[in-house]
Amino acid sequence: MKKTKIILDLFLTMLKIGLFTFGGGYAMIALLENEFVSKKKWLEKEEFLDIIAIAESTPGPIAINSSTYIGYKLAGVLGSAFATVAVCIPSFVIIYTISLFFDKFLTLTYVEYAFRGIQACVVYLIISAGIKMGKGLKKNAFNIIVFSATIVCMLLFSIFAVKFSAVFYILISGTLGLLVYLIGKLTKKEETK
Repeated sequence: MKKTKIILDLFLTMLKIGLFTFGGGYAMIALLENEFVSKKKWLEKEEFLDIIAIAESTPGPIAINSSTYIGYKLAGVLGSAFATVAVCIPSFVIIYTISLFFDKFLTLTYVEYAFRGIQACVVYLIISAGIKMGKGLKKNAFNIIVFSATIVCMLLFSIFAVKFSAVFYILISGTLGLLVYLIGKLTKKEETK
C-alpha cells in the first residue's frame, strides 16, 4: 500500500515537473531538487547530486535519465517506469498539439512574447541549478581544479570558436575522477599491507 502511494505521488510530481519545465533537462534539475530534496525530503542532497552526475554521464536526455533514477531509487523498477512516463507525457502532448497547427502558432504575437519570456526563465533555471549543485560539491583541491579547468576551457574554446563537445568535458572529468578514486584505493591498499 505504501509503495503504491509513493508511486502515485512520484507520478503526479513528475507529471507536474514535466508540464512546467521549459528549456529541457538542465532547467528541470532545479525543480527536481526542490521537490525531492527540499519539499518531500525523499532524497539527501549528496544522493541527488550523485543521481544527476549519473544521469548526465549515461546516454540519453538528462531529464529522462534523472527521472528514471529517482523513480528507481524511490520505488524500484515500477517507480522508474512511472516516473519516466510521467515526465515525458506533457512534452509529448504539447509538441503533438503544436505540430497540428505549427505555422499558425508561430505567427501569433503573444506566442512570440511568451517564448521570449520563457527563454529568460530557462537561463535562470539553468544558472540556479548550476549554483545549487556547485554549493553541494565537496570543496577539495581536485574538485576545484577540475571545475576551474573546465570553465577556463569552455570560455577559451568559445572565444576562439573551437568546436569541442560538452560530452568531452564530461568524459574527461569522469575519467579523471575515476583515476583519482582508483589511485586512492591503491594507496589505501598499500598502507594496510
